Amino acid sequence: MLLRGLVLLVAAALLCGCETTARSGLDYSETLRKVGPPKAGQTRIVVLREKGYGGLADAGWEFRLDGAPLAGLKTGTYVYVDRPAGQHQFVAEEAGFPGVTRIDFSARSGETLFFAARMSERKNAVIANASTGLLGYGLTLAMTSGYKNQGPMDFLALDETAARTTIAELKLAQ
Repeated sequence: MLLRGLVLLVAAALLCGCETTARSGLDYSETLRKVGPPKAGQTRIVVLREKGYGGLADAGWEFRLDGAPLAGLKTGTYVYVDRPAGQHQFVAEEAGFPGVTRIDFSARSGETLFFAARMSERKNAVIANASTGLLGYGLTLAMTSGYKNQGPMDFLALDETAARTTIAELKLAQ
C-alpha cells in the first residue's frame, strides 16, 4: 500500500512538472513592427527552434554568436540580434558533451539571415544510446567521431520564404 502511494505521488509530481510548449512573447511580425529593419551597416541574425516535443523540462538551449552568449531558445521560440555586417560565428558547447559546434558565415548590410537550431546527429546518437552504460557511451563516441559536426547543435541556414512561414508560429524567447 505504501509503495503504491509512493509510485502515485512520483507519477503525479512528474505530470505536474510537464510544461506545455505554448509560448508567450511577441511573434515575429510584432517584433518587426516594434524594432524595424536593421540599421545601416548592420545585419539581423535570427535563430529559431521549431515547434515540437521539447522534453519534460524543455531547457532553453544556449550558444554564442561572435563570443556573446544567447540563451533561452526553447521549443517554439526564436532569438534575434543585430550585428555589424561581415564574418560571424556560432559556437555551441554543452557540459558533459565531448564536442563543439562551430559554424562560420558572412552577412551583408541590411540583410536578415535565418537559422534553425537543431540537435546534431551526433547528439541524437549519444541520446539514443544513453541507456547502454559507459561502454555503450564510449562505443557511440567512437562510432560518431567521424561526423562532420562534433558538437551538440546544428545551425541550418533557411531561405527567407521558408523561414518566414516557420517563424510565423513562433514566439520571441524570454
